[in-house]
Amino acid sequence: MNSTMKTIITKTTAILLFAVLLSLSCIMPSAVSEDDLMRHYNATAEKLLSDPVPQVGSMGGEWEIIGLARSGRLSAEAAEAYYQNVAGFVADKNSAVLNKRKSTDNSRVILALSAINRDARDVSGFDLLSPLSDFDYVKRQGINGVIWALIALDSKNYPVASGSDPSIRERLVEHILSAQLPDGGWTGSGDISDPDITAMALQALAPYCRYDNSVQAAVDKAVELLSSLVLSDNAHLFTPETDAQIITALASLGIDPTRDERFCKNGSDLTDYIMQYAVDGGFEHEKNGGFNQMSTEQAFYSLTAYYRLLNGNTTLYDMTDTGMISGFMYDFNRDGIEDINDVTTLQAVLAEYEELPAFEKRIADKNKNGVIDITDAAALQYRLAFEKD
Repeated sequence: MNSTMKTIITKTTAILLFAVLLSLSCIMPSAVSEDDLMRHYNATAEKLLSDPVPQVGSMGGEWEIIGLARSGRLSAEAAEAYYQNVAGFVADKNSAVLNKRKSTDNSRVILALSAINRDARDVSGFDLLSPLSDFDYVKRQGINGVIWALIALDSKNYPVASGSDPSIRERLVEHILSAQLPDGGWTGSGDISDPDITAMALQALAPYCRYDNSVQAAVDKAVELLSSLVLSDNAHLFTPETDAQIITALASLGIDPTRDERFCKNGSDLTDYIMQYAVDGGFEHEKNGGFNQMSTEQAFYSLTAYYRLLNGNTTLYDMTDTGMISGFMYDFNRDGIEDINDVTTLQAVLAEYEELPAFEKRIADKNKNGVIDITDAAALQYRLAFEKD
């Protein structure tokens, strides 16, 4: 090879290397310190707290309430004002069905009410849970309706409404599992996995992993898919809403999105990616797009899910920590009453644990350690004797 050719190759290589480095400098986020993340999280909370009292709606409504309530920042006065807005909305509808086409309206409001410890079964005389026991109504909205119905029902271990399908949870779980695509993901339509829908499906299935092997297998496959998407060169192309859903899903599964190597690349993690969209008081939807309410609400509640994981709290949507509404948290036999019969029923089925459906396993596992044994019965008996309001 002559010297001229060597010079050309060297220059070409240098140009290509420079182009690669330049492109990487544009797409690779710099790691955000934990202090900076917390600082922006707090600033976002202050902005949301300064908003008018949330109304019923997908923006400036329930997601804002959920994020603020689950972060421990929502005042009792603000919670009551929101509840009154919901009560008025339901009264005007004069129906437990808030939207004839979208069951997610019911699910979203139920989650917000659960977050502020209000009973979604009695709002202006209507049981907002009852429509979610109608499988045909829920699936009318597709997989999205099914996912959020399950999340809402499980948020407080709500009992199935009297006269409704007692197997609704099992049907919802089975429907989600049956809709999983070959690559491990889910989609709202078509046959290409959507990372947002996949992350939402994981949020719904997370409580069942340790109690159902088929759910665990489906979740493992979906996590690997999301990992491959995050670690691809297109990770920076995710919107903050997508990052938010993945962060929430991982936190729901007990996975730290900043520590798990499946979701970290070149020293950056999902919180670094989402912080690329940080603006004063919140987040933008796209670069240089300015403050966006939807992006801000989703990013905030995802960071709330993350910090709840770090602090050892229940997950974002496991709202059993907000207090007892009435006797159903440990209503193992699902008769609408929490009493000694639940203890004896639990003791009777310990030997038949493997035959229980996943939902009943969750209720039976009172101390949430993944094992059903006599200590759960003893703990429940102690609560009945000494802890009831």
